[in-house]
Amino acid sequence: MSHRFDPTILREYDVRGVVGTTLHESDAHAIGRGFATRVRRAGGSRIAVGYDGRLSSPALEAALVAGLTAGGVDVVRIGLGPTPMLYYAEAHLGVDGGIQITGSHNPADQNGFKFVLRHAPFFGAELQDLATLAREGGWSEGAGAVSDADVLDAYVDRLMMGHSGGAYRIGWDTGNGASGPVIERLVQRLLGEHHLLFTTVDGSFPNHHPDPSEAENLADLKALVLREGLDFGFAFDGDGDRIGAIDARGRILAGDQILAVLAEPVLRDLPGATIIGDVKMSGTVFDRVRDLGGVPLMWKTGHSHMKAKLAETGAPLAGELTGHIFFGQDFYGVDDAHYAAVRLIDAIHRSGRSLAALRDAMPVMVNTPELRFPVDEARKFAVVEDVLDRLAADGATVDRTDGARVDTAEGWWLLRASNTQGALVARAEARDQAALDRLLAQIDAQLAASGIARTG
Repeated sequence: MSHRFDPTILREYDVRGVVGTTLHESDAHAIGRGFATRVRRAGGSRIAVGYDGRLSSPALEAALVAGLTAGGVDVVRIGLGPTPMLYYAEAHLGVDGGIQITGSHNPADQNGFKFVLRHAPFFGAELQDLATLAREGGWSEGAGAVSDADVLDAYVDRLMMGHSGGAYRIGWDTGNGASGPVIERLVQRLLGEHHLLFTTVDGSFPNHHPDPSEAENLADLKALVLREGLDFGFAFDGDGDRIGAIDARGRILAGDQILAVLAEPVLRDLPGATIIGDVKMSGTVFDRVRDLGGVPLMWKTGHSHMKAKLAETGAPLAGELTGHIFFGQDFYGVDDAHYAAVRLIDAIHRSGRSLAALRDAMPVMVNTPELRFPVDEARKFAVVEDVLDRLAADGATVDRTDGARVDTAEGWWLLRASNTQGALVARAEARDQAALDRLLAQIDAQLAASGIARTG
């Protein structure tokens, strides 16, 4: 028996595809067979499995479980819930790994899988190995058992552990994603007044798309905060590992600004600690960490890359521009947006200021959102290498951590290859619009030299 995956679904960090087009139940079964083989090779025998609220998730979960048990591993099914709840289950149920069926923040017709093996991310070459195992039919054989575990209340208990209090009026928007039941229980344990939006899980996402990194998806939360005069609001993506935040004036805090707020109490408790941010973050965040006595570290974008670096460095906190916030120290080294919300409440409370005041104190910069434009999958990394070669020849100041991040007297710009799409990603930041326009002209010139016109 063998199986071939559509080559587009095995991404750098996880598996993602369009259900019925590039991703099928047969793929889920083959993923189960392959992951079971890897688990058994590592000396393991038991896996936790969860799934998000997408309409295709139950069928994919059933096929995955069938593949895992046919590969000889036992499966503990935790049912419908967000990805961080799967991470919690993997850490506490005495299992050897975990898989979450989730389309994350992607459109409703997409779905996929995120993996953990022995409390560490399973990604990159390890995912490609699943394709090799499937193609060669080199799977383990067996007859694993299936059991069920309800971990929702225990997970919410863990979110509250160490919470320092503070009574606030808060809006919560789960966008009909898998975070709804978690937030409904969480707010019952928090002080203050809580206003909930779209907590009914519905994989058709009837109200707005659940991706808080896009401003249009925060419109309902912003309206709620302003209408009710709330202190702030939180939003979550489809599987609960990205957070968005709105202050009392209706202003969005990007992931780097959220990280800056969280860093202050962490560095008060752990002077000199390393705080990690991805290459897309504002330079002001790294400056802020340094000013607070911490050690800023810029690292590659991608939840698996960040988790691996967090484990390697022992950093207590890391974050990405898109709202993935990772917690080490006394947590699990994973991105958990629900835990991030609780920790933000704590940080605001400890600061003695409002979230709006904390945002007011941040440096004012002019920057772009992520600018994405299509480039052939086979060429995207080569384009970045060409740009790096030209920059080196010009004597530019370049950080090569993840693509090209170019520092200039006026600000910085970034060009990198997306690990999840056939696209290049650009971003730039400066003190004023005129300087930002000049930085964007530098990006355009580099792309034009590679025969590409920037769009978006």
